[in-house]
Amino acid sequence: MIMKILLPLVAAFAVQQAQGQADTLTVAMCGDIMMGTTYPTVRLPENGGKAIFSDVKGILSKADLAVGNLEGTLCDGGTSTKKPGKYSYAFRTPTSYGPLLTEAGFDFLSMANNHSNDFGVKGMESTEETLDKEGIAYAGVTGRTEWAVVVRGGIRYGLCAFGHNSYTLKHSDLGKVKSILDTLRAQSDIIVVSFHGGAEGSDKGHLPKGTETYLGENRGDLRKFAHFCIDNGASVVYGHGPHVTRCVEVYKGRFIAYSLGNFCTPYGINVSGVCGYAPVVTVRIKGDGTFIDGKIHSFIQKYGQGPRTDAANIVAKHIKSLSDSDVPESEARVDDLGRILHK
Repeated sequence: MIMKILLPLVAAFAVQQAQGQADTLTVAMCGDIMMGTTYPTVRLPENGGKAIFSDVKGILSKADLAVGNLEGTLCDGGTSTKKPGKYSYAFRTPTSYGPLLTEAGFDFLSMANNHSNDFGVKGMESTEETLDKEGIAYAGVTGRTEWAVVVRGGIRYGLCAFGHNSYTLKHSDLGKVKSILDTLRAQSDIIVVSFHGGAEGSDKGHLPKGTETYLGENRGDLRKFAHFCIDNGASVVYGHGPHVTRCVEVYKGRFIAYSLGNFCTPYGINVSGVCGYAPVVTVRIKGDGTFIDGKIHSFIQKYGQGPRTDAANIVAKHIKSLSDSDVPESEARVDDLGRILHK
């Protein structure tokens, strides 16, 4: 059963499944998803994209909750809001690709990014209608869907998303962040927060201290934001936006991934080198949200194909190195197999 509750400037989405609660919950998370685009030219994977999630759906579908970031729109027409230029990109994925997200196992997708408005309000409405049809929750756009609640196995997962664009809920507005987290604490058992932030580029893998800027934009003080979310009730915080992976941390017994990079972007986004690292991170948490352990599942994107298994575990080793360097104070460590374990 799908139920959508509309409140002033807020939409809450609840999906009810089986009853009964589990002591251990698994959350699977990934980064940016843009399955192909028809703008400005058609660049779509072969066979309608049916194989793009083939290597990862087993992990995503087995989790109690699977989340990611929808980097672009799901629409079949419209006029781009982006002005032509060197750093101007607009993504328009056909609505027929919506079922691929369901088949992959996604429960929630962030819309708080710099591509949700690529085709204006009509593009957003088409994206929302497509996700509604698929039973996938979403959040992150100011005045539209600001938070969501998804029920799985009797557990109420509160979900929200923040970005840096004018139309997104901003991670720099901590008052608004707290207001949404307060709302979700009253309506859910576990809170999962998504954020789109940080400077972009193949050289932006390290997590700096303080506020990041890119192309003149405030891209957030992401350590401060992630810690603030956990201090105000979040159990899991996951990020994306720099187009590369970043470190992972356990802070006050709760899990943070600072960037999960490009996940399924077969065209239109650079996937060479570290920009093609496409992990799925799974974490096991207790019913109160406390971190138990985790696993970095290594995938690397191939142009035109999406994420493919990284048999050499290069991606996990890369995230281990970043984590050792950038968050030595973390309560967890990453080993060479990609396991995230208490110190």
